[in-house]
Amino acid sequence: MRRPASHKLWCVCLVGTHMPAVVQDANAADSHPGRVIRIVAPTAPGGGSTVSARLIAEEMARRAGRQIAMVDNRPGAGTRIGSEIVAKAAPDGYTLLMTPSTIATNPTGFKNMPYDGLRDFAPITLVLSVPSLFVVHPSLPAKSLKAFIALAKSRPGEILYGSAGHATNPHLTIELLASMAGIRMTHVAYQGGAPSIVALMSGEVALTASSSMSILIPHLRARRLNALGITSARRNVALPEVPTIAEGGLPGYESMQWAGLVAPAGTPRPIIEKLHKEVVVILRTPHVMSAMAKLGTDVATSANPEEFAAFIKAETVKWAAVAKAAGIEPK
Repeated sequence: MRRPASHKLWCVCLVGTHMPAVVQDANAADSHPGRVIRIVAPTAPGGGSTVSARLIAEEMARRAGRQIAMVDNRPGAGTRIGSEIVAKAAPDGYTLLMTPSTIATNPTGFKNMPYDGLRDFAPITLVLSVPSLFVVHPSLPAKSLKAFIALAKSRPGEILYGSAGHATNPHLTIELLASMAGIRMTHVAYQGGAPSIVALMSGEVALTASSSMSILIPHLRARRLNALGITSARRNVALPEVPTIAEGGLPGYESMQWAGLVAPAGTPRPIIEKLHKEVVVILRTPHVMSAMAKLGTDVATSANPEEFAAFIKAETVKWAAVAKAAGIEPK
């Protein structure tokens, strides 16, 4: 007796419903990407996060012979707008976030976070790392870190320093130095790193910290600004004459700005692993590394997604402790 066609369809649907999740995830990874991946950059165009995202998207297209990914800039609210978009996106591997280190620092500065940086994202890999420079106005009598610390101790609370904004990496980077040096200064928050540099050059503030090497180096060469030190563990090849903060008198000091790629939490593990492998290969290609170096940033990748997850957690804990010691209250 011939069975109705509807019975055959019913059987197929039943089998599909009970297909193990591992098999479904593996199948999803095999076919990924089946459409264009959207990489959200939660910063304005031109920054390290945007440039690195574009380099990855371009190299993906070159390797595949077709467009694989596109970059979508969604700046605002200290990167929270773009980050929230990805945190609430479908966990299918087609919406990613090129997050700056604000994923770890924003919880220290804002009460009503629309997402949890540790819970709502699936880390893929670290992408870049860049140190900051401590720079001062040339009118300041202190020409070295030790001299600056001595000056600040003699004038507690009087020295004004600028940052890119409340609870940003530059803000916390300076407060880490203040805590380790036992000094107290007064913070002036600006709407971004560039305005803080302009304020420094005009003499509005005496000190700032910035990772914008391409902007700062010409001013240092022209002696319009003086560098007290660099925040990395080693000296920078572009500024070999500038000592590290550790060398300058604060052993153990280190603070880096960074960016990395994450997906919404719940994205299938095989897709995360596939993206990790692909992006790491791309970042290690000579022309991508060269392009990043020209921006003053270093390519920095994670051995696996778990390593990047542990890194984000460690950074979150570190900067929460710095904020607490500095009395920085969430707004």
